[in-house]
Amino acid sequence: MRRFAIVLGSMAGGILAGLNPAMAASCPGNPNALGTSRTITVDPQTMPRIGTVQYRNSLPLNDHEVVITFDDGPLAPYSNRILDALAAECVKVTYFLVGRMAAANPELVRRIYNSGHTIGTHSQNHPLTFDQMAMPRVEREVTAGIASVQAAVGDPRAVAPFFRIPGLLRTQQVEHYLASKSIAVWSADEVADDWFKQVTAKDIVQKAMSRIEAKKRGVLLLHDIHPATAMAVPTLLRELKARGYRIVQAVPPGDRPKALPDAPATLVASGDKNGWPRVTKTSANIVESVPASRYKTERKVVTERFERRPKHWRDDRHRDPVVTSAISRKREKTRTTVSDAGWTRFAH
Repeated sequence: MRRFAIVLGSMAGGILAGLNPAMAASCPGNPNALGTSRTITVDPQTMPRIGTVQYRNSLPLNDHEVVITFDDGPLAPYSNRILDALAAECVKVTYFLVGRMAAANPELVRRIYNSGHTIGTHSQNHPLTFDQMAMPRVEREVTAGIASVQAAVGDPRAVAPFFRIPGLLRTQQVEHYLASKSIAVWSADEVADDWFKQVTAKDIVQKAMSRIEAKKRGVLLLHDIHPATAMAVPTLLRELKARGYRIVQAVPPGDRPKALPDAPATLVASGDKNGWPRVTKTSANIVESVPASRYKTERKVVTERFERRPKHWRDDRHRDPVVTSAISRKREKTRTTVSDAGWTRFAH
């Protein structure tokens, strides 16, 4: 069995900073806040793969401890609303940012970091072909995504060596490449199906809590680009507190800057059909600058792949039947909108 070494917090005044029950009590303006109970330092060298949705092991959480993560952003106004909700409860989480989204919203990236959250990456363009792409393209997606997020945040030390594969479409080749770069691969322990087209905030809270309750701990995967998720987060945090759960923040090893200067607001190109970002009427419809002709080809490939459901995308020996069922319905539940600029990605 692989042995994982996890460093808990850091010493401060003779007390582990990772074990700080006073955090919630000191939350400004909210003495009853959920807070963040402790931090754990996750070293990719000793924990290269995280999340029982696909892997044997996850973070070494105690009973009733949860790590919250958000993918696909940042995107205003939903990322801002979620940040407001987290701040109100003094909760710290981990974000997996898409490179293009970060480049388009550097002020949001810096707000995330300056709010005390951990920033990982989620590729440059969020292609749902990680299990089929040639390795040179995989490497470009990973490295470009990291570079874009580092540029947006303004300091490479602010970006953790944490990566979540788009669509959780893992392969051993991709995992080995990330391990060779000392980057931890994050899957999840629970998902809340917040990428479904007609999901409501109530649905998200119910699914998140029922799946967390089944394991009594875990890494929860959400998306900060959807209005329903933004609406669900305040209720979800209250529900976690009411049921006695505690929030744990995962942080990378090494020194990180305490704060970064705010970035100026980014102007979005107008009148250029290839301008980025291009956002349609709903938050789920974030369009990449890809020619329309290429959209049809990639849409067909993605559709066929989801219908076939490749067998090698997860470690079947350790699959979670609830989560596996939820992800298998992703193609049927998620719809996309076509624009003249290119294809709209499936959520997550």
